[in-house]
Amino acid sequence: APEARNVCRLLSRRAHGFYTKDAGVAHRKNMALLRKIICQESTKFKKVWTTHSASPIAYERGRIYFDNYQCCISSIAQEPRILYQKPKSPKSEKIEDALLLECPLGEMLPSPSDYKSSLVVLTAQNWLLRLSADSGVILEKIYLAGSCCKFRYLSWDTPQEIMVIKSAQNKLPAAARQVGIQQSVLFYLAVFQVLPLSFIGMLEINKKIFGNSVTDVAVSNGILIVMYSMGLVRLYNFQAISEQFMEQPFDLGYEFNWNGQVGIVGEYPFGLPCNIKITDTPPLLFEVSSLENAFQIGGYPWHYIITPNKKKHKGVFHICSLKDKALAKNGIQDMKCCSLEPDWIYFHPDMSGRIIHVGPNLIKVLKIKEVENNITQMEIAEDFMIVANRENSVNSSVTVTASGRVVKKRFNLLDDDPEQETFKIVDYEDELDLLSIVAVTQIGADGRAHLDFHCNENGILLKSIPLLESWDVTYSHEVYFDRDIVLHIEQKPNRRFSCYVYQMVCSTPKEEE
Repeated sequence: APEARNVCRLLSRRAHGFYTKDAGVAHRKNMALLRKIICQESTKFKKVWTTHSASPIAYERGRIYFDNYQCCISSIAQEPRILYQKPKSPKSEKIEDALLLECPLGEMLPSPSDYKSSLVVLTAQNWLLRLSADSGVILEKIYLAGSCCKFRYLSWDTPQEIMVIKSAQNKLPAAARQVGIQQSVLFYLAVFQVLPLSFIGMLEINKKIFGNSVTDVAVSNGILIVMYSMGLVRLYNFQAISEQFMEQPFDLGYEFNWNGQVGIVGEYPFGLPCNIKITDTPPLLFEVSSLENAFQIGGYPWHYIITPNKKKHKGVFHICSLKDKALAKNGIQDMKCCSLEPDWIYFHPDMSGRIIHVGPNLIKVLKIKEVENNITQMEIAEDFMIVANRENSVNSSVTVTASGRVVKKRFNLLDDDPEQETFKIVDYEDELDLLSIVAVTQIGADGRAHLDFHCNENGILLKSIPLLESWDVTYSHEVYFDRDIVLHIEQKPNRRFSCYVYQMVCSTPKEEE
């Protein structure tokens, strides 16, 4: 009956977050309104703050970190203000890596502090600390391991759910290698569930199991990824490995007796037990060879992107089906760039299954679709393109002087020559559904950059913001667009860092005059 259909429709809309009183609907409406305000002509972005530092500067969700995370400044207020400033710490307490934890929705958490954002940091002495993002106070403290390994890297297996801590590669001293001592353990991985922090397990990556030529390892989306020196990439089911080779589960803070040692899980000096012991090669899910181990999975249906494993193919990308490794129609993407910096390609982070291919003067957004009259084959088609503004092109091989003399150039300019507008950074602002693109032109010592906002659906330019500071293409740059804030971090030679903060300003035509 009509009433039953209406109830079903309401229930399905509620299940997808479309219920009119749902908080997600209000948030989406607010972000749509903010996008309209940002893109209107009268809205400007004003540089409100500049600072310099002798140590790296990091940015996470409205917070700017200095002095190895000892100082935190909020960029949300009208003028950036200090949230906390800690005393200078010794080198032994140096922070190696950090991740921001956000409160999960709809879950009961054991502590009130769990409902606020926190920063998980990894120290040089193998301590994992959870700090309040607003005060820097230590909320939790976990000791990972003794001198057997040095943990250095934090990453997400599943964002905001499962965290992976990876050690530096274990290498024997030269003297030990000379006398024939063998090192079989290459990496250690410790895996945690977050908020509340709970220990899942720790495992070794051993050359006796995975082979001698392993160069790196990662865990992402439940997949253990092992990379080899000859460009080989192998994928294994990490959850299946955990279940098959887990010797005993352990909880943080509980006493354990492990290999003759008695201690508290996660406390000094014992740390965490290595309770996932891989004794046999796990079943292989997938294997592929790619130049420099470059390998990405995404799209719908699942596809992967590689570069054929020969140096002459650098800059050539193959898009293939994960199901049968079949190359998609038009699946070879080659911009034929003649540039110092290579073009790059990746799956669009908006979960649309599209692909973004960025060259010096061209950005292609590609989509995967079925071949007409052949549903078993997929093809790569162009969704839209964004082209750099090179109206005043200086790449002519022939020029005529004022006297009429013809001068021929002995060389052609590179595609990323600084004197031509060149794309340097392409990012996606998920809440506003905008592509943010930094384009740079440098003539002589003076480089000028602008940040452009393009519609994520069709690529139309909606807004352009000039960055007022000079941009040197030989320096390292990061640009963040976060709702109503633009932040530019620059690294100069001799470890000199600068940070420039822009904030959205809405003005009337009279105020502009």
